[in-house]
Amino acid sequence: MPEQDQQAAVIAFLSRPEAFGGAGPVERIDTHGAIVFLAGDRAFKLKRAVRYPYLDFSTLEKRRAVCEEELRLNRRTAPELYLGVRSVNRLADGSLGFGDGEPVDWLVEMRRFDADALLDAVAARGGLDAGLTMRLADRIAAFHAGAEVAQGAAGAARMRAIVDGNRESMARHPDILPADDCARLHDRSRAALDALAPLLDARAAGGHVRHCHGDLHLANICLWQGEPTLFDCLEFDPELATIDVLYDVAFLIMDLCQRGLRGPASLVFNRYFDMTGEGAGVAALPLFLSARAAIRAHVNAAAAGQQADPGKAEVKRGEARAYLTAALGFLDRPEPRLIAIGGFSGTGKSSLAAALAPLADAPPGARWLRTDVLRKRMAGLAPEEDLPAESYTAEASERVYARLMEETRIMLGAGRSVILDGVFAAPGERARVREIAAEQGVGFSGLWLEAPAEVLRRRVAGRSNDPSDATAAVVDLQLSRGPGDLGGWRRLDASGTPEEVLAAARAALEGE
Repeated sequence: MPEQDQQAAVIAFLSRPEAFGGAGPVERIDTHGAIVFLAGDRAFKLKRAVRYPYLDFSTLEKRRAVCEEELRLNRRTAPELYLGVRSVNRLADGSLGFGDGEPVDWLVEMRRFDADALLDAVAARGGLDAGLTMRLADRIAAFHAGAEVAQGAAGAARMRAIVDGNRESMARHPDILPADDCARLHDRSRAALDALAPLLDARAAGGHVRHCHGDLHLANICLWQGEPTLFDCLEFDPELATIDVLYDVAFLIMDLCQRGLRGPASLVFNRYFDMTGEGAGVAALPLFLSARAAIRAHVNAAAAGQQADPGKAEVKRGEARAYLTAALGFLDRPEPRLIAIGGFSGTGKSSLAAALAPLADAPPGARWLRTDVLRKRMAGLAPEEDLPAESYTAEASERVYARLMEETRIMLGAGRSVILDGVFAAPGERARVREIAAEQGVGFSGLWLEAPAEVLRRRVAGRSNDPSDATAAVVDLQLSRGPGDLGGWRRLDASGTPEEVLAAARAALEGE
């Protein structure tokens, strides 16, 4: 019996509640490469008997091997979700079942979780708050730190294969993805790749190419026991999943941007860079985001042909075209700029910087460099861990500001706008920032936030789980010394709501 005919019988069997002991109705989820059957507290994933340019599930043994690989790889990040691999067998009486018999197909068995726990659903209902977003970025950073390094990897060649593969896959759907736009995307992507080739090869040599998740978008992340959990990684081709770690996280950032969630996209970008110390690799981010959007374009185009419902097919076609437009847009690069936000503790510098970062550059926004976070990273601590008082000496602060200036140079040199977030109490510190902008040939804006002393003390006292270790006593010391000559930095009243301060800051920046 042909593979697809035999699998049709398996699909019919798995669609019946009796297959799972009558555990209520069976729900079915279709994708271009698999079908998931939801029954009771379990989910069973069947690989379609299909072959595409980038995957081959066309034989029984290939489907068994890829199921076993899916189990192994996903247990890196979601061991409690992935339970095992099971076979659907031909029983002695000729029927299908899970009893003893000859395997006719293979399934990955998982714990079932509520659809509302998927992060795309969480995001759709506005639940992707700052705390959850940062925990997600932390999980990804920790996963990448432990992922297997690809020895002898060639960074540029791997990316070239992805760019060319996207072109080949998109060409299969000329009725959905306009040929002229696809050709323009490929030409621009290859030009960007040629310029980035030395950087990509250097990153590969430095251990940044690893066996990653490979398919890291919101629908492949869930809340399990309250924590963001990565699942359903790319299992069918280790070469496709062995990629630059920034290309891996770029899928999530692209997904957030495409959904209009620029705030969370900016926060994932910045928190990931804070936790990993990533620097010059930011120059590759536009190409990585574009390639990820191109993948979604041809995947959605292929999925349109799998939809039995004409309405759903049209939705997929529209999404495919939107991703193609986004892929082109991610390659557009505005001129970088440097924005510095200073002020005494409690003025709301970080709240303003977080709100400005998504708006101050092309998606996912500006690199937000915060002295409090950098100080913790230099000490080998997480941003929210406490530092002793001796870590705040004048000498220690000088080292932090020197490192801050160096990271600013790297980001601006890589074409990414920067928002600096620090006290900048001394005129010399503020002058150094302006000098770096002039040195890098970028525009500069300095904002100095001010608020009454009682407001600053109240805000500092109300902090918890925050990178800043400042106290009311620190505020009083800062106030007693004063800022001196601001040297052209714009004063902003920071005593109002965060929305009011953001509006004032945007007006000041747009007026320059």
